[in-house]
Amino acid sequence: MSVYFHKEDREIPALEQKKIINSIDTFCSRYGKKTGNINFIYCSDEYLIDMNKKYLDHDYFTDVITFNFCEDELVSGDIFMSRDRMEENAEKLEVELEDEFIRVCGHGFLHLLGFNDGSEPELRIMRENEDEFIQMVKGI
Repeated sequence: MSVYFHKEDREIPALEQKKIINSIDTFCSRYGKKTGNINFIYCSDEYLIDMNKKYLDHDYFTDVITFNFCEDELVSGDIFMSRDRMEENAEKLEVELEDEFIRVCGHGFLHLLGFNDGSEPELRIMRENEDEFIQMVKGI
């Protein structure tokens, strides 16, 4: 199975894709899962808000939407990410743009592993795992 990076109407950021893939494989193994087909799709705010309205009935901007296609231990899904939102968030949060790109990749992937962010305790666990994902990808 494989991890793919695609673009809709925004370019794919310059990231070390192999390191992201290796980190995904490591997280999957840790939770007794296997990496299936995972697609990271970069798009604009406009593209993602249209999806948010159409599929989730939400009328607001977001940085990521994850569609889970997992079956048993096979982790698969499509992760749509707004490059516009990631760039704005990096500036607002005063973090490196690369770190924000990696964080959002990790966030979408963690949803495929079953992590949620709907409550404060869930969000705290999600953030801890995002931080670990960033460190793993960057080799820190």
